[in-house]
Amino acid sequence: MSGEQDVVLEQICEGTEYALQGSADGAHYVLRFKAEQMTATIAGEDAERFRSDYDAVKAQFPDWTCDQLLAQLWDQGGYSWLAIQDG
Repeated sequence: MSGEQDVVLEQICEGTEYALQGSADGAHYVLRFKAEQMTATIAGEDAERFRSDYDAVKAQFPDWTCDQLLAQLWDQGGYSWLAIQDG
């Protein structure tokens, strides 16, 4: 378990309402909904699915802002179900 705490996350996308960080190997993501102070930690098979979903939405809507892209994943992608309240 201590290995998970040592994961280095880099900023991938940040908007006014949402932010996304991820590990270089794509095995961990942290998706934050700032307005509601909620965070979804995504790892393992969920991380693989998230990356696929992220890439698909980004390819389908290349002109979307970070907030639009992450809102789509949060709401329609179902990643809000993985979220817990910050703090």
